[in-house]
Amino acid sequence: MIRTSNKSSHEIQELAVKNGSSLSPLYCHVADLVSYWGKDLIGKHGYSLVGAVVGATHSEQGAALRSRLPNTFFLVPGYGAQGGTGADLRGYFDKNGLGIIVNSSRGINGAWLKDKDMSKNPELGVDFAEASRKAVIAMRNDLQLAMEG
Repeated sequence: MIRTSNKSSHEIQELAVKNGSSLSPLYCHVADLVSYWGKDLIGKHGYSLVGAVVGATHSEQGAALRSRLPNTFFLVPGYGAQGGTGADLRGYFDKNGLGIIVNSSRGINGAWLKDKDMSKNPELGVDFAEASRKAVIAMRNDLQLAMEG
């Protein structure tokens, strides 16, 4: 974990620590460690076998981490239910529009809770699969726009 999406993450991840001869946030120090640990494990497609968790709700820091970690896959939680959007993730992609795996567990599993069509017609019952399908399609479209932008 480098920079997570939970609201209290700053309490630990932004602590100032000595990083070489200067002070920097702990998440930057961990990013440097991830880079170091993975430098000899970069495969033929340019990515290290060592990945990083970088939350969707800190877009500026995520973009800075992408610059700092050009050969690292990002697992990105915080999309959807925690408020992250495709627009927030524009700086997380590498120069080829790759390099991130976006997770939206609650946004997809709990999509039925926010589906207006289902809430308008409760007598029809809840179609969990349909609500999840619509959430996945919306996520796909949102991320495609982010990759293009």
